[in-house]
Amino acid sequence: MVAVLLAAVCFGTTGTAQALLDVDASPTVVGLARIVLGGGLLAFCVLRGPRPTGVPGTGALARVPTGWVVAGGAAGVLAYQPTFFAGTTTNGVAIGTVVALGSAPVVTGVLDAGLRARRPERRWWTATALALVGLALVAVGSGGGSFRGGVLWSVAAGASYALYAVAVKELLDRGWASGSAVGAVFGSAAGAALPLLLLVGAGGLLTVDGLVLTLWLGVVTTTVAYLLFGYGLARLPATTVATLTLAEPLCAALLGVGVLGERLAPAAVAGVLVLGLGIAVLTTRRRRAGAVAGAAAA
Repeated sequence: MVAVLLAAVCFGTTGTAQALLDVDASPTVVGLARIVLGGGLLAFCVLRGPRPTGVPGTGALARVPTGWVVAGGAAGVLAYQPTFFAGTTTNGVAIGTVVALGSAPVVTGVLDAGLRARRPERRWWTATALALVGLALVAVGSGGGSFRGGVLWSVAAGASYALYAVAVKELLDRGWASGSAVGAVFGSAAGAALPLLLLVGAGGLLTVDGLVLTLWLGVVTTTVAYLLFGYGLARLPATTVATLTLAEPLCAALLGVGVLGERLAPAAVAGVLVLGLGIAVLTTRRRRAGAVAGAAAA
């Protein structure tokens, strides 16, 4: 659980890093460069990790070959980058990140139930309901037409994130090590992103600020963050992990307000607090369950 929260903090610096650095590059170029560097580094995990054991799949995905599961996860990774950056550019870092990650747990729950026959735990419903209330409050408190016009980008980013999470969880259930599963998906995404990056050009990133941004996004918010994410995903349900990563919009909102000087209306501030309450519900109950299990074992 701590690993997922640390990953969420790393994720939460993405929009702020882009806003702080003077980089003349489109969201698509930034996203592709992030995948190429981060995915290339993560691909080494596949080479070093143990080989998959060939455990059968689950639910409707049981009939889907492993290669297609990897491809589906890679598609989610590729789609997430430009949609997320487009959402934060249109809506602002705080609002764009809250909408993207606030929608992810709902889509993850639907995909996990429909494709893998995994019903979300009861505490997930409570935490996610609080997250939706918080998301609605943030939407009301945004107070601008840009939110309504750009919300689809952020929702698409949340759906892409959910697709990646479910695909990696499926690989883990098939016997893959967490590093190998994350590395396979990101390595495949990097292989597809490289020719696209060469095609569109990375001229806007060939500056000091551009290189710093690429290194930060590729190493910290991708390689380190997704290794932590995969570690947590191997030990928790996909729906729980998706809800825990709502710590990312909390971190992003705090950075947006504290570092970038963005202003949130009182309703939006209340929404961020409700999102935090949802995470607290999820983590507190899981800690209590762990304590009870430990006492029983003793």
